[in-house]
Parts: sequence; structure tokens; C-alpha cells
Amino acid sequence: MVTTILIIEDDANTAGLIKLYCEREGFKTLTALDGASGLQKTVKQNPDMVILDLMLPKMDGWDVCRQLRQKSDIPIIMLTARGDEIDRVSGLSLGADDYVVKPFSPRELVERIKAVLRRTRRTQSSEKKVFSHLTLRLDLHHRRVSVDNRSVDLTPHEYCLLETLMATPGRIFTRDELLARLYPHGEALVIDRVVDVHIGKLRQKIEANPPDPQFILTVRGIGYRFADPEVDA
Repeated sequence: MVTTILIIEDDANTAGLIKLYCEREGFKTLTALDGASGLQKTVKQNPDMVILDLMLPKMDGWDVCRQLRQKSDIPIIMLTARGDEIDRVSGLSLGADDYVVKPFSPRELVERIKAVLRRTRRTQSSEKKVFSHLTLRLDLHHRRVSVDNRSVDLTPHEYCLLETLMATPGRIFTRDELLARLYPHGEALVIDRVVDVHIGKLRQKIEANPPDPQFILTVRGIGYRFADPEVDA
């Protein structure tokens, strides 16, 4: 099956360069020159991945990413000329899977595309398994999370964190370990605060009382762990 990549980029030269290198690797490509048309093409064409420039006309990349994440867990790689830490944190906390700063190497971008696709497909093909604790349930096969039998929509990063923590209740994960799970290719080495951002948003979705969580527990000065039924009962 051919993998389709949608390139949402208002600079025709940059879009053409990405298109050229992607098609050399056997990917099918679609292009959009503004955010609004890019969002429409994502809905209509159902690509396998989106390469998303942030500084777009009609609708900027932040809004495109935000709207996509409300409906889909499609892999997103953000592309921008702005490399400030706050921009990287904002992009990743919105649910982007990777963040590439211009000017970039087209070959490196292609390798990042492959890495994100491998990571996504590995999760999708995992064996059927269900994790549960009290009212929280995570179905790995169907990628479904529920609390009190109510479905909960998570971003890919929130899902990754929850799966990692629930798989080994009681084990303490440092922020660096969780960063490595979220960004295994080292793209977030200097922004460990993004883990706290994702955990905070995850707690808002699954905890009855986020300031006093019963599922994801903070280990002060170290990181996080999932509640151990035998220890935390």
C-alpha cells in the first residue's frame, strides 16, 4: 500500500523540494498552499501523514494542528523557520509528532518521516491487550481509552504516555525516559517541560480530580509512575 503525505506549505519551492524527496522514496504526495485548503484536503483525501508549515495564510499551522487533533491522530511533522524553545513546546504540546526547523536537510526530513511512520504503525499493529485500573481502561488493539465506560479522546503523545505508564504500574519513569518514548530520535533533548505539559493535559481528561490524581502519580524531583493497585489501594 502506497503511503500518502500531504504537504501544507505556502512556499512553492520548499513544497516542491519536499515533494521531490518524498516521491524518490516511493511516497505519494499531495500539496496545499494555505491552512484552510490543507485542512480540507486532510479530511477529503485522508493522507497517512501531514507535513505542516506553521506560518500559513488563511489559517496558520497552529490552528490546523489544533483542529486535526480534535478529530484524528494522523501523524504531523511541523515545519517552521522559528526554532525558539517556546514554539517547539507549543507545537509538541498541541500533538505534533515531530518538529523540524528551516533551513533543513531534505534527507533528514525524509528520515524523520520514516521514523514517525514506523512508530505509528508499530503501535497500530500491537497485539490485542487491555490495561485497566479502577474505572480507567485502555484497549491497545483498538487504541481506545475510557473512564467510567465513557470514551476519552487522547492525542498520540497523551496515548503514548498513558500506555507507557499503565504497562508497568508502580515503576517510576524519569522525565528523560518519557521524553525518549515520545521522541526516540532525540528531537526534544532540551525541552523536558513538554512531558509535564502532556501529563497535565492527560490528567485533565482521565482524572476525576486532576490536582489529586489517582492514576498518574508524581514522584517529586524524578518523574511519574502509574498507581500500583497493591501499593496504592
